[in-house]
Amino acid sequence: MTHLLDRSAAVLLVIDVQERINAVMADQSHLSRLEVLVEACRALGVPVIGSEQYPKGLGATVEPLAGLLGQTPAAKDTFSCARDAGLRAAVEATGRSQVICTGIETHVCVLQTALDLLDAGYRVHVPHDAVSSRRPADKLWALERMRAAGAEITTTESALFELVERCDTPDFKTVARLVKKLPVP
Repeated sequence: MTHLLDRSAAVLLVIDVQERINAVMADQSHLSRLEVLVEACRALGVPVIGSEQYPKGLGATVEPLAGLLGQTPAAKDTFSCARDAGLRAAVEATGRSQVICTGIETHVCVLQTALDLLDAGYRVHVPHDAVSSRRPADKLWALERMRAAGAEITTTESALFELVERCDTPDFKTVARLVKKLPVP
């Protein structure tokens, strides 16, 4: 079994990047990385699924991410996307075995989703730079907990080039152009 992402097996899950909760994240750099991930996954034919936690209270998905998603994210009341029947069905309907989990907050909705997906037999990849929490320590320990449970902790750029696999294709050029948009720490 490979630990690399495979575009024919992967789905991107963008979790709860909403106006009110996103505004209080410790680091906002996850937004530009999420935008690049969504654009690249769309270009590569990787399905993209978005969720919103209690949108009535937390607001809609932030722009321009909402526009890039191409459809209204599924509303949920559960912290874990995998415990929401509609979102679970959407992931299952892709027929994919790998889920790239991104979004906020790392230590709540992303963590619970990743753990549930691992328990359900999915290979979970979490780009550490495409998730965020209000407190950096919460993010750090959530990533450690996911790693210990079997998730692959990666970076946005690593994930994208795993999906591309080769440098002699038009897809490489597309993703390389998008990667140039990523902020340098």
